[in-house]
Amino acid sequence: MSSSNIAQDEGDQRLVQVDSNINPTASINYWNSVPATATSMLGMLGTYPWYTRIDLRGSRSFLAKTRRLIPGCSTEGKLHRAVDCGAGVGRVTEGFLRHVCDVVDAVEPVEKFTDVLCASEMKKTGVVGDVYTLGLEDWVPAEGRKYDLIWIQFCVGHLSDAQLLELLRRCRGALAETGMIVFKENMSTDPAGNDMYDEEDSSVTRTNEKFRALFEEAGMRVIISELQLGFPKNFKLLPVRFYALRPKV
Repeated sequence: MSSSNIAQDEGDQRLVQVDSNINPTASINYWNSVPATATSMLGMLGTYPWYTRIDLRGSRSFLAKTRRLIPGCSTEGKLHRAVDCGAGVGRVTEGFLRHVCDVVDAVEPVEKFTDVLCASEMKKTGVVGDVYTLGLEDWVPAEGRKYDLIWIQFCVGHLSDAQLLELLRRCRGALAETGMIVFKENMSTDPAGNDMYDEEDSSVTRTNEKFRALFEEAGMRVIISELQLGFPKNFKLLPVRFYALRPKV
């Protein structure tokens, strides 16, 4: 075996090891230890109100750009139905999705977070639709339901590559004619270009290359991708990247 093949095999083994470290029980236990508030969802960044303002403003701008790139997609008014994947207590729905969508379903595995959502004013007024207390690995879109927007933010690090691939395939089948999937996720900064495992919450931070390979395998194409801008340079944050996906023709 050549030295280059050995190096490739060793790299593949490291990636498999990172992926296999994900422990769903440990992840749920971690998030159950976090208070059910919007600021606590951001960890230490919850003490910095500017973070969520920049985050939500960037999301709204990216969605507007994406809508302009999809033939037949209205660029004015609200989309009809969205789903907030990894919704937590509804930070993203409250600050962003409810302003651009008529109804927002929510998928969130931690019951105390979905309890907050179900008791919220957004739920009482019908802005929040169906609430699923499920991990994304177990969530199956309701039969016949079509989404204009599937928003997936800061949550797929708790899924293995295989689970993420299957989620993408299920979501692809649940898209409306002009519907889109948007990922917003931290990017790995590993010097060797590998995914990174975080023991604190049992999650994986993937590389841009890994995400794109999974999108391709799931039959999705990236119609636009960009980094979230505007965070102060003195804060050592992981890069955050958007991907807007549509099914391959």
